[in-house]
Amino acid sequence: MSQAFVTGGSGFIGRALIRRLVSEGHTVRALVRSQASADKVAALGAQPVQGRLTEAASWQDAVAGSEVLFHLAAETDITADRERQEQVTVGGTRAAVAAARTAGVATFVHCGSESALLAGEPLLDVDETAPLRPDSEAAYCAVKAISEQVVLDANAPGFTTVSIRPRFVWGPGSSLTESLAAAAKAGQFAWIDGGRHTTDVTYVDNAVEGLILGWRHGRPGQAYFVTDQHPVILRDFLETVFSLYGVDAPIPDIDAETAAQVVPVPARWFIGQSCTLRTDKAVTELGYRPIVPHDAGFAAVKEALASDAA
Repeated sequence: MSQAFVTGGSGFIGRALIRRLVSEGHTVRALVRSQASADKVAALGAQPVQGRLTEAASWQDAVAGSEVLFHLAAETDITADRERQEQVTVGGTRAAVAAARTAGVATFVHCGSESALLAGEPLLDVDETAPLRPDSEAAYCAVKAISEQVVLDANAPGFTTVSIRPRFVWGPGSSLTESLAAAAKAGQFAWIDGGRHTTDVTYVDNAVEGLILGWRHGRPGQAYFVTDQHPVILRDFLETVFSLYGVDAPIPDIDAETAAQVVPVPARWFIGQSCTLRTDKAVTELGYRPIVPHDAGFAAVKEALASDAA
C-alpha cells in the first residue's frame, strides 16, 4: 500500500477521499489549519499535519514518502473578492505543487471543476478540448482556471500532474446542497427561468472514484470530466434534494433579466444555465464508471439526515 497526502481533507470531498484511501489500506496524511479540522481527519484514520496552505515550508517535510498528493484545498466562498480567491486558490495550488516536487512525489492529482470553463455561456455537451477561462468576469471561475493551468503546466518527467473535474458534487454532508436547501427554507432561493436547465451532477463517491483513477491511470498533464453520467433537470433534482432537507415552502420563479440584477455570478450561471459534460475521455483513459447511482445517493442522504436528527 502507498502513502498519500491530502490538502482539503476536512472538506466534503476530502473526507470521502480519506475514507476511501484508508479503506484500501493506504497511509494518509492530511494538511489542516485548525484543531477542529485535525480532529475530523484523525477520526477518519488520517494523520493530521498542521500548516498554512500557502506556506509550503510549514508542512512540506510531512509530504516526504508520499506517492501521491491530492490537492483539494481552495477558497470555497464564491463571493470572496479576487485578491482572496487568488491568495488561497492560486497561491495554495502553487504551494502544493512546490511541496510535492520538493518531496519527490510521483503524482499530483488536482480536484478541478467545470467552473474553470465558465465565462457566461452555458456549457453544452463539452469535452476537455473546451478552453480554460482565466478571463472570466467571475473571480471564482478565473482563479479556478489559473490554478488548473498551474497544475497542468507543472507536469514533467517524474512528476505527473492530472486534474479531475467533477460537476455539482452532492451527497451526505454536502455544503453545497445544504446551503441551497437553507436558502430555499429562508425564502432566498428562486428558480431562474423555471429552473428547467439540463445539468450534470456528481455524487461524492463518484468524484472520489475519479480522483483515485486519475492517480492510477491519468495521462500526464491531462484533465478529465467525471460525472454521474446521468444528466438531470436541475429543478427536478433539487426538488428531490430539498424534500430530503424538509423544504416545504413554495419557491418562486424569476426571469433571467431579473436574476441578472439580484443573483451574482457565478451563482447565476451555476443555477441558471445548462451544463452538460462529456466523460468519454475519463471512460477511455481512466476506466471511469460512476459507482453510486442516483437512487442510492438519495437514499444515503436521507439516511444521513435521519441519523443526524436522531
